Amino acid sequence: MSELLSKAVDALNARLTEGFDGTAKFVIEDEGAIMIDESGARAADEEAEVTLTADAETFESILEGDLNPTAAFMGGKLAVDGDMGQAMKLGTALS
Repeated sequence: MSELLSKAVDALNARLTEGFDGTAKFVIEDEGAIMIDESGARAADEEAEVTLTADAETFESILEGDLNPTAAFMGGKLAVDGDMGQAMKLGTALS
């Protein structure tokens, strides 16, 4: 697992203390994928209700709170594939 993925898993688990009601996947270009579900976050690439894709810089900015996930999506920096409702819930949890 890359250093970025390891750092991201830790940061997501710190934010999602009660897990996530559903399944979501973050795909970080050239790094790998992170699954988020009721158990929290882990490095994995599995089927999910929603998949969010971004480059490493965008993903790090979202994690650090410098970039709102909705703004990233509206600006074309974050792609969403699947259940938009789940994406909105995840975005709220990360804000």
